[in-house]
Amino acid sequence: VQLQASGGGLVQPGGSLTLSCAASGNIVRIGDMGWYRQAPGKQRELVAAITSGGSTKYLDSVHGRFTMSRDNDKNTNYLQMNSLKSEDTAVYYCYARIQRLGSSILHDYWGEGTLVTVSS
Repeated sequence: VQLQASGGGLVQPGGSLTLSCAASGNIVRIGDMGWYRQAPGKQRELVAAITSGGSTKYLDSVHGRFTMSRDNDKNTNYLQMNSLKSEDTAVYYCYARIQRLGSSILHDYWGEGTLVTVSS
């Protein structure tokens, strides 16, 4: 089982980016999915999460600007980031709780980070 994150890049303040995270492999079921971020010199923080049923939660500082969604048929989630600010600059990591073939429980999987830089 692997998670592949994509969509990071350089954007000006006020701009938008969409991150994607696709899970692949021998997957039986995917539970919660989400995104953490880590800025230089700061601790990793949870940015957004979504349950298998589509319920979402967000970090207070991104609420109203970021929207997380998922496509269960594609085993993919998306983080739409609007009105980006310089303080959103960080490496973003996706995660998912996945039941793989041959296992009866969910395991945590992480994707490689994708860098988001908000700068003029």
